[in-house]
Amino acid sequence: MIKFGPSGNCESFYAEGYSHTEEAAAFVKKRGLDCFEYSFGRGVRMSEEKAISIGEAFAKEEIEISAHAPYFVNFANPDDEMAAKSYGYVLDSGKMLKLMGGKRVVFHPAAQGKASREEAVSLTEERLKILRDYIYLNDMQDMKFCPETMGKLAQIGTVEEITRFCKIDPVYVPCIDFGHINAREQGSLKTVVDYKSRLEYMIGELGFEKMKHFHMHFSKIMYSAKGEIKHLTFEDSVYGPEFEPLAVALKELSLQPYIVSESAGTQAEDAAYMKKVYANL
Repeated sequence: MIKFGPSGNCESFYAEGYSHTEEAAAFVKKRGLDCFEYSFGRGVRMSEEKAISIGEAFAKEEIEISAHAPYFVNFANPDDEMAAKSYGYVLDSGKMLKLMGGKRVVFHPAAQGKASREEAVSLTEERLKILRDYIYLNDMQDMKFCPETMGKLAQIGTVEEITRFCKIDPVYVPCIDFGHINAREQGSLKTVVDYKSRLEYMIGELGFEKMKHFHMHFSKIMYSAKGEIKHLTFEDSVYGPEFEPLAVALKELSLQPYIVSESAGTQAEDAAYMKKVYANL
């Protein structure tokens, strides 16, 4: 089944007096949503007891939970020691998520730095092969690790690059962030065909079974010539992209992704809006 939910706790969560992630499970369920993404963006600083407590709360409400690894992952770092830290960020996120009962870890692949594009992409690819070995060594091969399409030109993470990385092993499933693609490509996503062309390319390269339940981020994003500037809410009418044509594309292609709203403060509300749009098709 297609799933909709927020990334982290929105402004209304705190406005209603909630403060603990355990409470987010019932908060999300009450809004008719199906999933939730926990962010380890600033680092994996959680006790095993806390992870288990969160997992129990989400299991009780039958809300699926995923996690976002720390933002400072960079598998194209020329320094092997620094790159080794990136393995730890992703694996530690996976270990905590496993305790929470979740199965999907999203991560930013890399930054280009001073290397040529192909050098950075090739180095990232080689390091993701090493990460794959660590995933199996840590008995996490039943989970999905999702390299994300990125919004800034200086970041590694075009549709083609993410597709290339996901060919490495079955543990890698794409996280397609359509807000990032739109920002990187200067407002390229407008029609059903625009969305379908990206999705059909990935289905052609990765196969329908791998893509059927892909991971997805969606939000409107302000951008400049260098790509992403900041996340917006669905109230924005300048930058886009719009969800409606994507909903049609998903239905026409029989895809059932796990859709996470990354709006700026209105994640739960905008996730509920997307679910309503999709249900009304």
